[in-house]
Amino acid sequence: MRLISHGFVGFKGDKRATPTSLYSLISVVLLMLISSFAKAENPDQNGEIRFSPMLMMQWPTKEFEGFTDYQLAKDAGSPAIKANSKGAASGLFYETEIDLNKTPYLSWRWKVTRLPDLDNERIKKGDDFAARVYVVVNDGWTFFSTKAISYVWSAQSPVGEEWPNPFAGGSAMMVSVRHRPAGDGWYTEKRNLKSDLKRLFGKEITTIKAIAIMTDTDNSGSEAEAWYGDLVFSAD
Repeated sequence: MRLISHGFVGFKGDKRATPTSLYSLISVVLLMLISSFAKAENPDQNGEIRFSPMLMMQWPTKEFEGFTDYQLAKDAGSPAIKANSKGAASGLFYETEIDLNKTPYLSWRWKVTRLPDLDNERIKKGDDFAARVYVVVNDGWTFFSTKAISYVWSAQSPVGEEWPNPFAGGSAMMVSVRHRPAGDGWYTEKRNLKSDLKRLFGKEITTIKAIAIMTDTDNSGSEAEAWYGDLVFSAD
């Protein structure tokens, strides 16, 4: 496990950064990804790589604007991470390598108990989500090779809608996988991650470099609350 101290392209833009400093920020991240020796995760005997809430609470924190409060809690007797954001944006990030040829599917459990109050989630002022699951990949050796998918619980966009992140453009794609009111209970999501990467970026990408969860409200200055359960990579 390595501390990711400078952020990732597409997670959240630094609203105070000039284009030059933002470029430098992403360049540092790219060099870290290329030179790092991240732990490679191997499937267990069931063909799964499972990250429990307890494990995810040990992931390094990356701050963008203040700190979202992440707490290990229980809901209906099951362990979960409770995330509460008040005008803040920070996430739990884990740098690793996962072979998508072995485990192309990504599934997770989550629920939202408060959605952010915003006007337009597809512009910089509204780029806030009660719950996000991030996947970061690197499909080459240049500045432009770092890509990200942000699976979001959307307050506005119907399930299946996809759009470029307003801070990072097409190098980071947003995917609405849940569009439900707050307090509607737990949901389980499952994505063919390898297929999503090929569709969104037009390349066969077989290894991810990092995963993350984040609840953020820094752009809208509002509040949001969400819960995260297990996150699992699997063969089918």
